[in-house]
Amino acid sequence: MDQAVTVRKGEKLDEARVEEFIHNTIPGLNGTFDIKQFPSGHSNLTYLITVGNREMVLRRPPFGKKAKTAHDMGREYRVLSALNPVYPYCPRPLTYTEDSEIMGCPFYVMERIKGLILRKEIPEGMNISPENMTRLCENLLKVLNELHTIDYQAIGLGEFGKPEGYVKRQVTGWSKRYRAARTPDVPAAETLMTWLSEKMPRDTDRPCIIHNDFKFDNVVLDPKDPLRIIGVLDWEMTTIGDPLMDLGGSLAYWVEAGDPEELQRIRMLPTNYNGALTRKQIADFYSQLSGRSIGDYDFYYCFGLFKLSVIAQQIYYRYYHGQTKDERFKMFGFFVSALFETAIKVIDQSRL
Repeated sequence: MDQAVTVRKGEKLDEARVEEFIHNTIPGLNGTFDIKQFPSGHSNLTYLITVGNREMVLRRPPFGKKAKTAHDMGREYRVLSALNPVYPYCPRPLTYTEDSEIMGCPFYVMERIKGLILRKEIPEGMNISPENMTRLCENLLKVLNELHTIDYQAIGLGEFGKPEGYVKRQVTGWSKRYRAARTPDVPAAETLMTWLSEKMPRDTDRPCIIHNDFKFDNVVLDPKDPLRIIGVLDWEMTTIGDPLMDLGGSLAYWVEAGDPEELQRIRMLPTNYNGALTRKQIADFYSQLSGRSIGDYDFYYCFGLFKLSVIAQQIYYRYYHGQTKDERFKMFGFFVSALFETAIKVIDQSRL
């Protein structure tokens, strides 16, 4: 169970202003007001707001330099508002504001979904057999596919993204972000960016809502039945696009038991446990669920690795330049290099 802790130095909020805003916009709140911070997560900052026995989650952008199009709180709030009625895993949004007088940036508040979140290791006391680990992986993919089957036009998200040219914009956009955030101690990555540009697939004929960061520590498990997913979190990169790009993003996090040491060192999730699906099995199972032909998934996996390296580099940039004191980010330069090297190995063996 994720536990909130004392807010980190440099990331404190003006408690009086936040309390006033929340009481003015969310009815029926009574009791002592308190703010703590969830210590996990690497992008938007996440706080636990408690009023009496009511628990809510506040999300705001990080402090320091941010990519121009990243951390759009209004966009994230709109996604939650549209999805919550039709996708049972989506948290219920409660309030949103762009009033810079409160904390200097837009932010929103949502209902907390309380449950288990898997991170690098399976929690002590949570014994998952190989058979159940397989089922949990399959359930993760079923929830992803369920998102991909939602009629985004019907829920008011028809203008939310531009599926035409989506893959090209992603390759071009993330390449620009990497170049802008690169520090002297990480690879230039030009070889990888050139390969992605040359191997782009055609636009999908079945665009859909894609999460863009779908992984174990962004889903919430039922404490009474840990194989059942009850929530999906972290909707900041959601758009309309190619679902195989979404799958590729998930594959980038998926470190298998047989992967080399450099990947094992940066593993963030329990994807190497006995019974966990391999990346090939993930691609095959998703293809079976969705009816989409995947074929050779090297491009999607490589793009996922690249995008993850850019996200890590944007975070590392803030640490490198002293814009955050969070010591978790000290090793992110190593993460970037390891992801880049992995992608190059995939390219060298690819048949594309």
